[in-house]
Amino acid sequence: MFKFISKFPTICLLALFTMNASAIIPAAPDLAAKSYLLMDFDSGKIIVEHNADMPVPPASLTKMMTSYVVSAEIASGNLNLTDKVTISKNAWAQNPAFAGSSLTWIEVNTEVTVDDLLKGVIIQSGNDASVALAEHIAGSEDVFADLMNQHAEKLGMVNTNFENSNGLPAEGHLSTARDLALLTAAMIRDYPEEYAYYKEKWFTFNGIKQANRNKLLWDESLDVDGVKTGHTEAAGFCLVSSATKNNMRLISVVMGTNSKEVRKVESKKLLSYGFRFYETIKPLEAGKQLHQQQIWMGEKDLVNLGIASDIYLTIPRGQAKNLKARYVVEKDIEAPIVKGQLVGKVFFTLAEESYAEYPLVALEGVEEAGFFGRMSDSVSRWFGSIF
Repeated sequence: MFKFISKFPTICLLALFTMNASAIIPAAPDLAAKSYLLMDFDSGKIIVEHNADMPVPPASLTKMMTSYVVSAEIASGNLNLTDKVTISKNAWAQNPAFAGSSLTWIEVNTEVTVDDLLKGVIIQSGNDASVALAEHIAGSEDVFADLMNQHAEKLGMVNTNFENSNGLPAEGHLSTARDLALLTAAMIRDYPEEYAYYKEKWFTFNGIKQANRNKLLWDESLDVDGVKTGHTEAAGFCLVSSATKNNMRLISVVMGTNSKEVRKVESKKLLSYGFRFYETIKPLEAGKQLHQQQIWMGEKDLVNLGIASDIYLTIPRGQAKNLKARYVVEKDIEAPIVKGQLVGKVFFTLAEESYAEYPLVALEGVEEAGFFGRMSDSVSRWFGSIF
């Protein structure tokens, strides 16, 4: 049962924003691609989507999950960048396995560091490096693929299934634009040190210098720092990109175009549209007191309320002046209360329409009062119910 308590004081909310004139938002671009999606990194807001949940072959976009698993193993202490990996005949045999296969050009029975192999996967899109890491971590590609799928499940990638580490064609090896956007956000959030490899334009291994296939890294009109290209006959030409501008980070996924140039151009259309017509703001900060609420049966009479995590909202540019917030609190809050306990909700409206809602939590714990304190509150509540 909730009771309306208050709107935020108008002066406190609007002081966060610039009073711009309302912006006109044109329709999103219609891309020459089978599926695509544009998402804000901080808010998770989907700005544009088309067939975003349609499973399609991800080709070498698969290697994003390969690198994610490697990063997870490093973070857990099971792996170090300086570890040496002995290259098996199976990993080396990826060289002639697929016409036009992208390679790091590792050699059988040599030892290569995890760091070099990871750069080979990310920068050179090496199929051979991917298999070498999969075998080193899990013993075989089959077991590594299972590990990939477990991570995918944890990340909410509900329409994804991996059969190998490099994305070469395999029955049932599928993902979606939405799932790959979730994976990209997780890489940036969870493993920023390894994610930094995705912006590297060149990597030289075994005397062979190769360029990153993500041509948006060379586009000076955008601050792109990743992510990954992919191509097979079944998948078409694909590109996942991420770029930043004015404290806003966008993630675009473009699947199934008909050329390298088209995947670059269409990805730029998405990113440019998002940056031009939208903005991401942080109206509320975690841990900041928003309200003090009466608490019954506690050692204290009041408890501080706020939000547990920073709130980010992606809104049409120029519409911040129309954003309002209010909160509702449970009618009666009783001790004991633990820090972080849900006690209500914060609601945002934009131009008088519901836009988002977030949990309102206790910012502190409150112990239960002693016998006499509880008795006093019981009497007060009884009188309150009468009057």
